[in-house]
Amino acid sequence: MALYSVGGALVSALLSHAFLVTLLFPLVWLVLRSLYRISPLHPLSHVPGPLLPRISSLWLTYHAWIGDEASVVEALHRQYGPVVRNGPNSVDISDGAALATIYTERGGFVKPAFYENFALPDATQVHNSIFSEVDPSIRAPRAKAVAVLFSTSNLRQSQDVIYKCVDRFVERLAGGKKASQQGGEPLNVLNLTRGLAVDAVTSYLFGTSYGGLNERKSQREHEKVAVQRELAEPMSATGMVDSFVAVGRFWYLPKWAFNIVESLDAWWNADEQLSQSLAQVDEFVASVVRDAEEAIRASTSTATSDEKTTAVSSRHPLTSYPARLLQAGFTPSETRAQCKDLIFAGTDSTGMNLATILFMLVRRPECHARLREEMLGLAHRPGFDELQSLPYLRGVVKEGLRLSMANPSRLPRVVPKGGWTFKNNMSNNTDYYFPAGTEVSCTPYSLHLNERVFRDPRSFVPERWLEPSDEMLRDAIPFGLGSRQCIARNLATVELFCAVARVVEANVLHGASTVKSSIDILEWFNSKVVGERIDLVWG
Repeated sequence: MALYSVGGALVSALLSHAFLVTLLFPLVWLVLRSLYRISPLHPLSHVPGPLLPRISSLWLTYHAWIGDEASVVEALHRQYGPVVRNGPNSVDISDGAALATIYTERGGFVKPAFYENFALPDATQVHNSIFSEVDPSIRAPRAKAVAVLFSTSNLRQSQDVIYKCVDRFVERLAGGKKASQQGGEPLNVLNLTRGLAVDAVTSYLFGTSYGGLNERKSQREHEKVAVQRELAEPMSATGMVDSFVAVGRFWYLPKWAFNIVESLDAWWNADEQLSQSLAQVDEFVASVVRDAEEAIRASTSTATSDEKTTAVSSRHPLTSYPARLLQAGFTPSETRAQCKDLIFAGTDSTGMNLATILFMLVRRPECHARLREEMLGLAHRPGFDELQSLPYLRGVVKEGLRLSMANPSRLPRVVPKGGWTFKNNMSNNTDYYFPAGTEVSCTPYSLHLNERVFRDPRSFVPERWLEPSDEMLRDAIPFGLGSRQCIARNLATVELFCAVARVVEANVLHGASTVKSSIDILEWFNSKVVGERIDLVWG
């Protein structure tokens, strides 16, 4: 009996110790890992930075969530220098000399895995977009299938499509001005610039306009709503765009954690307006892809007469974005996902960039006057190519892109095998060695506001681009850099030049003022304008 008691006590002691060890092991592991990360033994110990980012990547995740990541990292650069450690295994560099190696030379370094958190769902499937795909060999055939659509020659041939959208935008802007003058209410130009962006992208690339600039016109005709109320209502795609933007709050999370947070976020923020927005964009994309499929089937010699008749009635071009993807062998499901990504990216970034330029021209009426003088001094209305050769207009657009911060946060890449040594000329020619696997990045926010390159960096000064320095041209990266830069950058640039020129010609901004002195943003990967409004008012 005593033996059984001793044995029972021994087993009980062992079990209690095992439980204690199991309980304490994660804590001991975390302590030891933290000590290693801040110790001289860590391969990034020579890179300066504060304590918390060295210990845990949750520091960066937290600042991304609350929306001050870019400005906080910039504050680190001011304190520690152009090379700073902002995570246990990540480094940010504010010296433009690092750009070529990280993003351009030999295709640049690859993206880290968490870019795949920007993958897009379609029905029961999830697809990486051209943007979110991290494997260059998988991305390449998708980009190759549609790259020709973004060439200068293709854009030149289809400039009438873009100008049609721009002219409708100027008309809506003029209507907003009139309504503001009559009622004194502000006009949210971000709403209109997003409408232009989505219509230009879909009209040019899909062969069918989404109708973002027209949807409130038809509503007014049927419901007789007032013009001011009509202009105040958000575009129907806005909910979809904002929901995709919000993913940038937590995109650094590992996939399993991202999926949990995304599901909780979708549940918490679910409302009827968002559901309608997502459904409307899905329906539009599905119809465009169906039209492309029908056109492709009708183009074959085996197509039935009914299929050919249907395709002729839809008149969907075989050269459209979805048609090119389908003809390259990609599934309708993936094609729909790629189209949704294009709508989101084109609407959000270009809408933000154009709204910022208009805001800045209103804030700086002398810049608006000089630009208008340049436009009216021409003997004829400039065409597509001539617009981009106008010095002051080019300066206005480039300065607007520099300050817009449509994508303010860092652009991380992974150091390949063999590591990389960066020689920093801004800090006593210090050499920094980064081992393979280190996340390195350059942040547009820091580069665009670097006072060593851009004097008085927070001011809107288009004149600085009349004779730009090599460093200015190098460090202004509103569309990213290298083979992974924004695939639609040429289209976005054309939209900006055409829209700004037509707005200035029409003198719509005359007499306008801004409601706020600055545009406040949350610094997610795609920035979010606080309050989702950039307001102008005419007295």
